[in-house]
Order: sequence, then structure tokens, then C-alpha cells
Amino acid sequence: MTNIAILASGNGTNAEHIARTFEGSREINVAIAVSNRADAGVIGRMNRLGISVEHVPDNVWRENPGEIVGLLRRHKVDLIVLAGFLKYIDPVIIDAFPKRILNIHPSLLPAYGGPGMYGARVHRAVVEAGEKLSGVTVHFVSAEVDGGDIILQKSVELVPGETAKSLEAKIHPLEYEIYPEAIARVARSL
Repeated sequence: MTNIAILASGNGTNAEHIARTFEGSREINVAIAVSNRADAGVIGRMNRLGISVEHVPDNVWRENPGEIVGLLRRHKVDLIVLAGFLKYIDPVIIDAFPKRILNIHPSLLPAYGGPGMYGARVHRAVVEAGEKLSGVTVHFVSAEVDGGDIILQKSVELVPGETAKSLEAKIHPLEYEIYPEAIARVARSL
């Protein structure tokens, strides 16, 4: 059994989808969810699913990442999944979980990745550049933002008149499709 931790900062729809996907699984267990925001919607979503949730304030992420490593180890976490988590992952955490931290990004990395490139900003940049393809990438987290090894990608075509909003509407279902697949693939390799 692979124990995963889901880290999320926002509403938690992707986190909830992941948790529901693996509910009752004999291979993957969501051991804990962690949020840096006390008011994040993900907290209620995980509570309703009976998943343990911890709020770890921003200052702890900055000043004492070893405390986060300890929390994850107490929950016997094997794999960390970022689902709308908008905090930089400290090298202390990356070193404690090498090739065991996954992130999802709403573009075909390495294009449109890096600091400040998330959510609607990515979709706007893709549309403004006149790209014909975009998509979703699941990758390992490294010290370089969006620079870790790619695990899985899926693409979608842009059509004439595509907007950032319409592209986002195409991308979001792809996230639901490939993130659980990538998690399962990595879990099987552990």
C-alpha cells in the first residue's frame, strides 16, 4: 500500500477527485491532506471524506520545512501529490522525498512553466502566443520550478477563436484524467 499526502491551497476539487479515485483502493491510500491556508476549501472536502487534514501556516513552510517532513513521516507518507498547492517546496522536503513529489501543470512543459506561471496566466500566455496545442503535464518536483522530470503529458488542440477561459475548460478535465493515472504509475514503481 502506497500512502500519499495531498498538498493543496485552494478549493480542492482536484484533491477531492484524487481522493475519490483511490477510495477503497488496495494500492493507494490518501493518508493525509495538508494546506497552508486555514480557510482553504480543501479542508472541508477532505474532512467530509474522512481524510485527516493538517493546516501548516506559511511561516512554517518558510522557516521550518523539517517540521513538515516530520509530519509527513509520522503519517508514513510514501508519495506527495501537489493539487493546487501554491507554495514553493523547500529543498529540505525535496531531499527527504526524492522523486516522490508530483505536481500537475496546465501546459505541455517545458513550455509555459516556471515562476509565476500557473492557472489562468498559463492559458492566457498560450492563447496570446497563437499556439496550436496545449495540454497538461504531471512531473516530479525539483528545485527548479516546473523543471522536474516529466511523468505524463496529454495534449489538446486549440481552435480558432480560443480564449483563455475556453482553453481552461478543456484542460481541467484532462487534469482529472491523467493525474490519478500518473500517481498510480509512480506508486507501482516504488
